[in-house]
Amino acid sequence: MSGLPERLLVASNNAGKLREFGSLLGALGIIVVPQGELAIPEAAEPYPSFVENALAKARHAAQLSGLAALADDSGLCVDALDGAPGVQSARYAGEPRDDARNNAQLLAALAQRGATAPRARTARFVCTLVLVRRSDDPDPLVAQGRWHGRIALQPAGSGGFGYDPLFELPELGCTSAELPAGRKNQLSHRAQALPRLLVQLRAEQS
Repeated sequence: MSGLPERLLVASNNAGKLREFGSLLGALGIIVVPQGELAIPEAAEPYPSFVENALAKARHAAQLSGLAALADDSGLCVDALDGAPGVQSARYAGEPRDDARNNAQLLAALAQRGATAPRARTARFVCTLVLVRRSDDPDPLVAQGRWHGRIALQPAGSGGFGYDPLFELPELGCTSAELPAGRKNQLSHRAQALPRLLVQLRAEQS
């Protein structure tokens, strides 16, 4: 691969993530191919860190598709919960995955810890992107983004997905779910990670 690929397999079946990647990458002329279109099953995510899981997903998708593959592993890390839900963010309340149950579980866990003051509810969304040119790529591209905020006392807003209704941005006076999609795509952890990945891709053109 040299520079920006024309087609990039995205190793995710998460509709919210695919919308965000389609918007962010489509603006650069990159065609995003969701792994579901090629009937590629989800990879196992057994590792304790975002970067290990993202790399496993990218290699799995590249091996089964023969395309360059981009994988994202992301989640919410809450300081008062020692970084939980972390890599278990999508399954925090168990299977089947359900955003509303995950949000309720998060609020219950913070209440158990007595974390009611705003300064006790600091959190960050973390995104780790890994791009492999092929399944055995020895030099994968890795980029990370962190979006800092805090956990609201109750959900607000109907936009976004996941923990967006609880992720409060004090400097903006709203939650992520209350932001217009375009504004979120400028600020989010994925929006921070992607330009860092593109810098690395463009460097390959020189």
